Amino acid sequence: MVRRGSGVRVPSSALQELASRVIGWLGPENPERVVYGVILVGALLATESGLHERYSETVVSVVIALGVYWLAHSYAILLGGRLSAGEHLTPRALAQALGREWAIVRGACIPLVPLVMGWLVGAPLGSTVSVAIWAAVGCIVALELVAGLSARAGAGELALEGGVGIVMGVGILALKAIA
Repeated sequence: MVRRGSGVRVPSSALQELASRVIGWLGPENPERVVYGVILVGALLATESGLHERYSETVVSVVIALGVYWLAHSYAILLGGRLSAGEHLTPRALAQALGREWAIVRGACIPLVPLVMGWLVGAPLGSTVSVAIWAAVGCIVALELVAGLSARAGAGELALEGGVGIVMGVGILALKAIA
């Protein structure tokens, strides 16, 4: 049993079920790609937070960088496999590679959605970028904890996993601080 702040005790199995659902959303084949997408967009927004004065410039910049990263990652894996196996490039192989790496784009949506939502409601760009960066940081920490819950980690292990997520998040925040 795990105690929530309200004093309600939640069975550990409920937390493990939640962890399983999150892992299911990540995708059974490439959950690490979701993590890449979250970190990529969080870091990009952190480094570009003061470079653009308009939402359109910020969003387009992020989408282009995300697209280049997704294509480059897919292409590198495909080309590496072709070099090892001596295979030809085919449209089908390229489409399959892009599909396998689509999770990068799904992960990138986690910080990108608050950015677009802020644009739609007319929030100040700087504030919305900060919210998007914090969404990325929070997601990384949460995913570490989900991984620990899924593995039935004890309190010490969960603390370590949360700490690693926090270190990754601090890295993203450090980029914003020096940009």
